[in-house]
Amino acid sequence: METIYLVCFIVGLVLSVLSVVGGFAHLHIGRIHVGHTAHAHTGTHGLSSVNGFTITAFLCWFGGVGYLLDRYSIFIAPLILLLSIFSGLIAAALLWAVLFKLLLPHERELTTEETEMPGVVAHVSDSIRDNGGIGEIIFSQTGARRSTAARSEDGSPIQRGAEVVVIRYERGVAYVRRFDELSHLDELHKPVT
Repeated sequence: METIYLVCFIVGLVLSVLSVVGGFAHLHIGRIHVGHTAHAHTGTHGLSSVNGFTITAFLCWFGGVGYLLDRYSIFIAPLILLLSIFSGLIAAALLWAVLFKLLLPHERELTTEETEMPGVVAHVSDSIRDNGGIGEIIFSQTGARRSTAARSEDGSPIQRGAEVVVIRYERGVAYVRRFDELSHLDELHKPVT
């Protein structure tokens, strides 16, 4: 039994590490997509309580506790098996509670309007050089501070600290104009009363 516990622990630990790394890097190994979980419609954000995260937590704790108790305790094999199963279930239940009761209720999908770049007001953090030179802008979007590469829409240089408006966004580059230029254009186009 010691070998079975050790194998369960190692498999659970390796799969847990892969799921954490895969969640950040979205690893694709052949047809296996690490970092994604299968959806089963149970009413709790579409994920079943038996999923990749809880299974790996169960395996890791079941194997680890079983191995340690089998190797270093005076308990008999059936009691060790029961304690191992119990610890695996507790670990899986705790992970499920943290994921589905604390973290996922605060998650939501962003709408297109929340992530659109045209019309965003930003500040130039790295000067934009003339003739298509590239710089950087900093802006707030969806409650977070973000930055992106930027070019002047008309090719003129824009100094650091200037307030700009994103006119269009293509291939990871924001094309911007000075905020005061747009304000000036609006004044020219106002109807005379």
